[in-house]
Amino acid sequence: MSQQSVLYDVPGPRQRRLTLIGSVVATVLLLAAAYFLVYRPLDAKGQFSMELWGPLIDPSNENFSLVWKRIGTGFQNTLTAAALAIVSSLVVGTLLAVLRIQLKSLTRRRFTGLATPLAYLLRGLNMLLSAVTRVCVEVFRGLPVVITIFFVARGFPEFGVSFDTLWYLVIGLTIYNSVVIAEILRSGMEGLPGGQAEAAAAIGLSPAQTTRMILLPQAFRIMLPALISQLVVVLKDTSLGFIISYEETLNIGKQIIGALDNPIQVYVVIAVMFILVNYSLSKLAQYVQRRLSRGRKTAGTPAQNPPPAALASQSESNGQGI
Repeated sequence: MSQQSVLYDVPGPRQRRLTLIGSVVATVLLLAAAYFLVYRPLDAKGQFSMELWGPLIDPSNENFSLVWKRIGTGFQNTLTAAALAIVSSLVVGTLLAVLRIQLKSLTRRRFTGLATPLAYLLRGLNMLLSAVTRVCVEVFRGLPVVITIFFVARGFPEFGVSFDTLWYLVIGLTIYNSVVIAEILRSGMEGLPGGQAEAAAAIGLSPAQTTRMILLPQAFRIMLPALISQLVVVLKDTSLGFIISYEETLNIGKQIIGALDNPIQVYVVIAVMFILVNYSLSKLAQYVQRRLSRGRKTAGTPAQNPPPAALASQSESNGQGI
């Protein structure tokens, strides 16, 4: 009996026909609603005219090359900021997750063998670092990203630290997304069976080695879908760079709209571009997850027993050798 038939009853021919009819009817109704509620009102206002779409889809239009050059510049800036923020968020988030795990493991140590004042000092320092990291995680995770980016762009120059606008955006995105990634990895490591850490300690591995060699790789594999979802969020949050005048895709889109007065057309094109990139990231995550799962199954497959012919030949060779 298949797993599907255990979970629910397999629909019969009549139920499948009803499901097919219902799907067709729902599709027709959705198309009709899109036609009467979306297409016709927009068409009545001339939103499908080539005067508005021409600069985006007609190469013979006088503004076509300039518009796409500006969109290309904005998209390149978006991808640059997203790539830098993704790499830095993964690095900082991983280090923060490992730090929190190590600090938690140190809370159970009594530091026996050390002088009593030194033991109390180390325990107090550990409690202080644990509290500081926890407060930082809760504060930066609770702040809206736009506020984080704003304070980074305004706060750093006040202390005499000046960067290019790109780095203000990257730092702001990193501060927020690194703590989210840290919590994803920390929860993944803490969700693993406790026997793994105990077995690692039994064979002489230190807590740092246990985290680096056993817990962290499994957490990355298990939490990969959540990590990829957060990376997609990083890409979309680059659009918040407009508050510090960073010329990313949406900011340049606003400039194009101000010149050509075609907001619907420009935003549709930009939306399609973002959807394609995010869809590619999702497919990449699925591919990586399948590869990791396949590699794990292959590594965990027990060696097959040799065929009887091999056993027979082996026994003959052993007999000849006696």
